[in-house]
Formats: sequence, structure tokens, C-alpha cells
Amino acid sequence: MAGGPYIVTGASKGIGREIALQLAEQGHPVIGLARSSNELVEIGDLLADSCTGSFSIACDLSLPADIQSAAEKICEQFDWIAGIVHNAGTIFPINSMANSDMAQWTNCIQANLIGVQDLTQQVMHLMGGTKQSRVTTISSGASLRPVESWSAYCVSKAGLDMWAKCLAAEGADANISAISVAPGVVDTGMQSDIRSANPANFPSHGDFVSLYTDGHLTQSKDVAEKLSQLILNHSMEHSGQRFDVREL
Repeated sequence: MAGGPYIVTGASKGIGREIALQLAEQGHPVIGLARSSNELVEIGDLLADSCTGSFSIACDLSLPADIQSAAEKICEQFDWIAGIVHNAGTIFPINSMANSDMAQWTNCIQANLIGVQDLTQQVMHLMGGTKQSRVTTISSGASLRPVESWSAYCVSKAGLDMWAKCLAAEGADANISAISVAPGVVDTGMQSDIRSANPANFPSHGDFVSLYTDGHLTQSKDVAEKLSQLILNHSMEHSGQRFDVREL
């Protein structure tokens, strides 16, 4: 193996897919996690063709049983993990706090934040030691400022930023680093979901439609190319920091 293995969540589409491909192309076996789909099977095949030892696992981060099963498979295959890219996430519910479906609100926090902790904890014994392991979380502008009708997403992303800082502090002596990166406004399935929301429930709906129609969205591949070197090479001195892809 040219490089150590990386776990990438949300690997079947968008930014996660492109990051997974970038890492595999640079010689790192990639374990791509995402909910079960034809796209997940396809990316698993592409990753395996690109770098020996790569494969995909169906894993819904809102389901603890899926996380446990995925972690067991990873632990069976590897005795050390070079890093994790926590990219998977959901935007739903897109509605006011007063009118949000509580099951959806809870699911968002579970998938975007609690699942991150669960997965990381279950593979952490494979990380760090004599070689640095690097954890990268995909953040958002919504982690810093409130967006009406995105309460669960904003809360989960703000929590994820602090989660990375906590891991950075606790991982310092174990040679485990953690950073967060805001990718900007990217043309992904999540943006499509945002544009498909009911405007009556989402005051900023028109702004996000305009970002798309006016051509202001960046492409996942371009973002992944900028992120890949930071994911693979950030130092322990960078650990705990939050980056913005537009400043890289």
C-alpha cells in the first residue's frame, strides 16, 4: 500500500464521492460509507479499481446498528487507520423550530453529529500511535450563523465543529489530529433538496434558488481537489482549527 487507509462517509455522492476518489487516486485505500444505493456499489467498484484494498459499506449514520456493523468490518480488515473524513449529513427538516417534525429533527442530530462520535469511537483504537491519524469534518457556514428553518442542521454543524476541537485536544498525545473545513456553497444533492423545500417553510428559499440559477455554486470535484491535500497532510499544529475551502 502506498498510503494508509481512510474512511470517507457520505461517499456515494457529491463532495464525499469526489474526496474518496481523490484519496484513492493518491494511493490510499478508501472505505466508502453511505446509505445503501446503486451509487454506493458503483463508487465501491471505482475505488477498488483505483487503489487495492478499497471497498464500500452500506451504513446509515442515523442507525447505531449500521455503524456497529461497519466498524466491525473495518476492524477486521485493518490494524491501523490513517484518517476519517466525516462528510455524510442531512439538511432535513427544513422548517421552523415550532413546526419541525421531532423525529426528523432528532434524526438530523443523530446522523450529523452523534453518528460521527459513534463511528469514530468504535475505530479509535486503530488510530494514532507512531504515525499520525487525521480526522477531517466537513463543516458549514451554518455552524457559525443561524439560518431560519435549518435549526437541526445548524445545531449539528456547530456541535461538529466543537466535536473536532475536543478530539484535537484529547488526541494530541495519541498522535490523532482533527480539523473542520467549510466547503462553501457546492452543487450537491443537498443543494437540490434545499431548492425543493416549500418556500412557505423556508424564508431564504429564493436566495438558494438564485445561487443555482446565477451559476454561483462550485463543483464537488473542484472542492475535493482543494481539500485532499489538507485532509492528507495537515499537521498536528493544525489540529483543532477550522478552515474555509475558499481560503485554501
